[in-house]
Amino acid sequence: MDDIELRDLEIGDAGWLIQQHGVLYARDEGFDATFEALVAEVLAEFIRSHDPACERAWIAWRGGERLGSIFCVRQDDTTAKLRLFLLVPQARGTGLGRHLLATCTDWARGRGYARMQLWTHESHRAACALYARNGWSCTASRPVHSFGVDLVEQAWEIDLQTR
Repeated sequence: MDDIELRDLEIGDAGWLIQQHGVLYARDEGFDATFEALVAEVLAEFIRSHDPACERAWIAWRGGERLGSIFCVRQDDTTAKLRLFLLVPQARGTGLGRHLLATCTDWARGRGYARMQLWTHESHRAACALYARNGWSCTASRPVHSFGVDLVEQAWEIDLQTR
């Protein structure tokens, strides 16, 4: 991880994130353009109104190339929400996901959040396994039809005060 730089969200990153989410999720999961729209909405809200004291974005870079992202946003006074966790295919399996997840949860803990939550899909097996290995628990699971496909939505949570 010595050659990885984690930067805050900068000009151009939002467009890259929207494009990467759209292309990768369409290719890998069959998602339609409504997923790309959701990512755009999440990013627009973050850019317009995030509070740097309690919310943060990290974009992973190596050698002038973006490799991934993770965001911590405020859900309420005691709960943070993990959002927009993404690794480009060539960065998967390198330990970068574990590094981004630890960076984000440690930052949330340091800001005094008691817990952190996230929303994902059961089909994201590698990410779900990473969450489970790092103390997260799946708290809800339900079948849905979203983004043009049948999915199983999941909610995950971690207690930030016990670690």
